[in-house]
Amino acid sequence: MSVRNRLLLLFFVITTAAVAFVYLYVVPQLDSTLTAEKLRRLEQADTQRLDTAMRRSPSQSELDRAIVATAEDADAQVTVLGMESGQSGPVPSFVVGDSQDDRAATAATYPGAASAASSGQQTSAVERVDGRRIGETAIPGVVHGEARWVTVLSVDLSDVEETVSVVRRQILIAGGIAILMALAAGWFAARAHSRRLRRLEAAAESVAEGNFRTQIPVDSTDEVGQLALSFNEMQKRLARLDSARKEFIANASHELRTPIFSLGGFVELLEEEDPDPEARAEFVRTMRAQIERLTKLTTDLLDLSKLDADAIEFRHDFVNLGLLAEKVAAEFRPAVEQHGSKIEVDRSADVDARADADRLAQILRILIDNALTHTPQGTEITISAEQANGSASMSVRDDGPGIEPQDRDRVFERFYTGDELGGSGLGLAIARELVLRMDGDLMMSSHRGRTEFTIRLPVASEARA
Repeated sequence: MSVRNRLLLLFFVITTAAVAFVYLYVVPQLDSTLTAEKLRRLEQADTQRLDTAMRRSPSQSELDRAIVATAEDADAQVTVLGMESGQSGPVPSFVVGDSQDDRAATAATYPGAASAASSGQQTSAVERVDGRRIGETAIPGVVHGEARWVTVLSVDLSDVEETVSVVRRQILIAGGIAILMALAAGWFAARAHSRRLRRLEAAAESVAEGNFRTQIPVDSTDEVGQLALSFNEMQKRLARLDSARKEFIANASHELRTPIFSLGGFVELLEEEDPDPEARAEFVRTMRAQIERLTKLTTDLLDLSKLDADAIEFRHDFVNLGLLAEKVAAEFRPAVEQHGSKIEVDRSADVDARADADRLAQILRILIDNALTHTPQGTEITISAEQANGSASMSVRDDGPGIEPQDRDRVFERFYTGDELGGSGLGLAIARELVLRMDGDLMMSSHRGRTEFTIRLPVASEARA
């Protein structure tokens, strides 16, 4: 079933359930309430005049007048029943008087009146007589502790049934209209919802075909609107990634082609010509530099593919950050001197972290190489470590020109390079991935005259092996 059909079914079920609840709850309650109100009025009727007349043994005409007056006051039929002796006591068995001159008094037997006579208390009940519902209140006339007569006030409940029938019919009509309106509203709502989902589906197909320019209009703040917003953001990121990928392919092609052509040219020169020893040595140095350039690019690509395939295993050793920083910094002494810069390690704090020593050294090399590559000569690079808030951190800071504001949010993106120096744009992306796999984080802060990369790692336990 489609979403539209499910929504229509849901609207239908909810509305039908609501109508059924109103029908099954309100109609019986209405019938019960109206019947109770009729009986309450009978119970509150004033029969004092009739009782007084009965105690004085009146003539029939006087009794009839009292009965009619009581019936008019109560707006009900009034029947006075006489008593005869029975096996269990006096039992109402004959009509003394009736406001409608009905000597049958609506029934051949009088269960309500008999109950009132036996209990000596007023009794109300609903009886069915000749297919009609009759509400009755029986009031015993007690003299010297014995019921001598029973006054029965009765009212026809057919008007109650008619009222309930009208209400029932109106509920069914209104319910039918409500169901139709709910289905119509549900159909339009489901249609609009389905149209929005189809729009997302079409955009997803477009993205699958490599088109990242189809923006979905965000016309609401509901879940589908948020999904459209997230989808548009995803397209922007995919577009940036695709652009970076294409740029990387172009750069990588250039990076690969340049050393390969250079190596080919030098090999050809060495084969066809006989250079002097000094020129041969220069050729070999240049060829070695080009090979190192190719090796670094292929190593970065290999590390990235291993990270994506989750094929790199990490150890969780206890690493002294100061000692590791000194070791890696020593590797860069020749490059730093050639660059005309300065590198220092701040050993003021002795900090141990839980990490993979080899991978942490690789991250540190990437950060130092990045600082040397993107800063001018004479730059000072400082490596420091500290422990705070339950974590260990190591920072690589330089006093270079800083990173441009438009590049700061993208320095960790794959294939992204922020200046004309080029490169693969993979170093910082690899560094951050490695830190995250060691349950840490790599952060950057930069402004004019200072750039700092901070590695945060879990602090080593005091109980060391």
